[in-house]
Amino acid sequence: MKLYLDSANLGHIKEVASWGVLSGVTTNPTLIAKEDPSVDVKERILEIHNIVGGHLSVEVVSMNAEGMIKEAEEICSWFPLATIKVPMCPEGLKAVKELSKRNIPTNVTLIFNPIQALAANNAGASYVSLFMGRLDDIGMNSTEILSDISEIWYAQSLESQIIAASIRNPLHIVSAAKLGVHIATVPYNV
Repeated sequence: MKLYLDSANLGHIKEVASWGVLSGVTTNPTLIAKEDPSVDVKERILEIHNIVGGHLSVEVVSMNAEGMIKEAEEICSWFPLATIKVPMCPEGLKAVKELSKRNIPTNVTLIFNPIQALAANNAGASYVSLFMGRLDDIGMNSTEILSDISEIWYAQSLESQIIAASIRNPLHIVSAAKLGVHIATVPYNV
């Protein structure tokens, strides 16, 4: 299982990258603003990629498919290696379908159940991100839900890679690895 860092903190990213265990980074505008509200998002994304190389998911903020696609095109114009992070919603699925046709990789985020993961895969997502910590926060068993998704993936030979996201503790990482999940994106403190 690959390990990604879920962060926009350059110090944390440099530290974990120096260990030789990091395969990518996922980030979003909120994480970037939390580190430095005045930082240019484009500049920070390119700094992160220069440190890590590999996978870098960059999130769009539009609420409709047309806006998401336009943002994705803009991001890819200055960072052609970007994976576009799109929210799980009907408009997000529309955007993923179109971006997939254009061979732009996508990471569908905010997935909370197997049906959403399956829909994202069928729309053409490159990655599907299940939010384990947020599921546990509302009293759901995130490991059972991840197990269901993993079972479907392997039974159906689906193409999207599964990302365990919203990791809150090391047991989430162990559970994801045991279930054959492709990637865990982990905050620095975990």
